[in-house]
Amino acid sequence: MVNSQTSPSRWLLPVLLTVQFLVTLDISVVNVALPDIDSGLHFAPGSLAWVVNAYALTFGGLLLLGGRLADVAGRRRVLAAGFVVFGVASLLGGLAQTPGQLIAARAAQGVGAAALAPVALTLITVTYPEGAPRARALGLWGAAGAAGGAVGVLAGGLLTDWAGWRSVMLVNVPVVAAALALVRPAVPADDRPGDAPRPRLDVVGALLATAGTALLVLGLVRTESHGWTSWRTAEALGAAAVLLTAFAVTETRVRQPLLRLGLLRRGPVLAANVFVLLMSAGQFAAFYFTSLYTQQVLGYGPTAAGIAFLPFCAGVVAGSVIATRTVGRVGSGVLLVTGGLLGAAGFAWFAVAVAVDGGFLLTVLGPSVPASIGTGLCFVPLGTAATTGVPAAETGMASGLLSSSRQVGGAVGLGVLVTVAASADSGGGARGLVEGFSAAYWVSAGLLAVAAVAAGLLYRQGVSPAKTPPAENSSKKSGERVDPAVSRSTQG
Repeated sequence: MVNSQTSPSRWLLPVLLTVQFLVTLDISVVNVALPDIDSGLHFAPGSLAWVVNAYALTFGGLLLLGGRLADVAGRRRVLAAGFVVFGVASLLGGLAQTPGQLIAARAAQGVGAAALAPVALTLITVTYPEGAPRARALGLWGAAGAAGGAVGVLAGGLLTDWAGWRSVMLVNVPVVAAALALVRPAVPADDRPGDAPRPRLDVVGALLATAGTALLVLGLVRTESHGWTSWRTAEALGAAAVLLTAFAVTETRVRQPLLRLGLLRRGPVLAANVFVLLMSAGQFAAFYFTSLYTQQVLGYGPTAAGIAFLPFCAGVVAGSVIATRTVGRVGSGVLLVTGGLLGAAGFAWFAVAVAVDGGFLLTVLGPSVPASIGTGLCFVPLGTAATTGVPAAETGMASGLLSSSRQVGGAVGLGVLVTVAASADSGGGARGLVEGFSAAYWVSAGLLAVAAVAAGLLYRQGVSPAKTPPAENSSKKSGERVDPAVSRSTQG
């Protein structure tokens, strides 16, 4: 494993922040360019959405595998391979001449992103020591993700307007090339103490998890065009349920599972995954509806809509800074509850304020402040809680699980809230859109509130002293990471 006592390279954090920025940027950057992509490549009716869905499908489906590969094959190798795949796919997407070529390139980008995202979080948790250094790194990691989502909307508009839709794909290439050149000097080589055997990959579990998660995401993204009652939706979700159940059974019977289900018996780990699932379900969808509201109701152009998201990005950075400075004193559980409730208040404000004749200050900027600061407060404790008590050899597994929960939560939330918005649209036109957006925001607020309550209840369980040695002893023997707040709670 990476020796966490070695001082990290000054280039490590920039490389890891680039990963988080890129994988979230490419979720949103193509949205604004879709009309130009359609006119340039002449997509068949109903197929344009696959420019977005192909990335979401492979990204969400392969995250667990990507996280475990980092434990098995080595973090530096997987990180470098992820950059290569992502960069080549971006180049091929920018050069695509047919819809099929572009969709294939987007799917390949998702494969690269699924290797990159969990490795970045793993390297932060195993390289930076507990306390201020790790909290700072996690805060910047969260801010980079938020910046990628917000800048994606702005960059998509600017690049499409100034250089055409192909630039939305090609802009990744020089960034990836620079980051790839820094991987070897920045990321320490994977070494193992003594004669410790290298973990094996659970091939059957990998196949079941990948197929099951991919079908789950496919069923959810289909709800926007086919609805929840469509046989196509039911077919995909039913098959996903069967495969994921088979995966859970398989993981209890293999010696080195892709996902050790015992991780979820730890209160902080379970709290982090439940929280990020619910938070992403509310946050991703709210981001989507705010983009639609500014353009379809307030009449903003693509670039102006992107600029409108910049305050949200700044708020996430502010929340991350606050969390970095306070997590050591108040603990991860308190920050998750506080951030969730503050985010819920912001989305409730969106629900109340959204209007046909609304202005930027009250309907966009005002609610963005509590929603974004609340979101920013959560990134540091999420990264800490998700790896609390996890052996160093399984940090990739835990990171892949957190990333999967985040991606699946976003897909679930978008599918559900699109349906909610459509059902609440009673009259069509701008007024109908506003009614639908308001209903969706209320659901988003509810999801964040439930996430806060769930985190509070689950995090109080801490790490059971009956199942885990005292924190100071077990961490020395097995390399497990312990949240100071959990350590205090388990010691009475």
